[in-house]
Amino acid sequence: MSDAVKRHYAREGLGEAILAALARAGKDTERLELDDLAPLDEFHLRGRAATVDLARAANLRAAHEVLDVGSGVGGPSRRIARDFGCRVTGVDLSEDYARAAALLAARCGLADRCRYVTANALALPFATAAFDVVWSQHAAMNIADKPRLYREMHRVLKPGGTLALYDVLAGPGGAAILPAPWARTEETSFLVAPQELRRMLEAAGFAITAWHDDSETVRAWFAARAARGEPAEPQALGVQLLLGPEFAVMARNQLRNLAERRIAVVRIAGRKR
Repeated sequence: MSDAVKRHYAREGLGEAILAALARAGKDTERLELDDLAPLDEFHLRGRAATVDLARAANLRAAHEVLDVGSGVGGPSRRIARDFGCRVTGVDLSEDYARAAALLAARCGLADRCRYVTANALALPFATAAFDVVWSQHAAMNIADKPRLYREMHRVLKPGGTLALYDVLAGPGGAAILPAPWARTEETSFLVAPQELRRMLEAAGFAITAWHDDSETVRAWFAARAARGEPAEPQALGVQLLLGPEFAVMARNQLRNLAERRIAVVRIAGRKR
């Protein structure tokens, strides 16, 4: 199954393609600012605002060592490293994404605080009790063996460490319409209902300290963007650089999934028991 997920996210030369798009947009690609990357690097619903909300829920501190599982091209890791001062290790199944993340972190002057590893989240290549915080945004929907995923997250956390999740779950409105940003077919889509996720997390050894259904907030976010006249279709410097031309269809299906409550969006904080 990991091969199918790799194919979904495969974009050879992704880092260079992003730099070229930034250069065409008039950005100094040798010295990038985080805001330069805002249209594409926070590859999850509500973008940067969701990252900041999750960071506050996790009570991030400068002394924290954070593991970002499913780190993508590194937008959240760079944001929390800069704004909260912590050190972040990102792990992603896609070598293209991990390479792009490292390249962009270096161009943003954050190579000393952010590092990226290509690995499977079901077999994390880190010592037991290595991190203060395990963080993940919109990654678990590609992983079928969620009990194993959460056991691995639990293993690499220090005693009393924090789990911070922001995920897409199965909603009450029926099966999700695909292709969507996380999956082109059911072969790589593994959504679970909220009550099932809670059960898995508790079985893995986590005490849930905060659970927020952000679905209405996400719908309001899309409505506000439409009211401001922001284009619904992807632009030259946007997420389509990560997923290719099919992203336009994926984005429309995502809106329908939200509107018809086929998916739910949750923000969770937990503690290792």
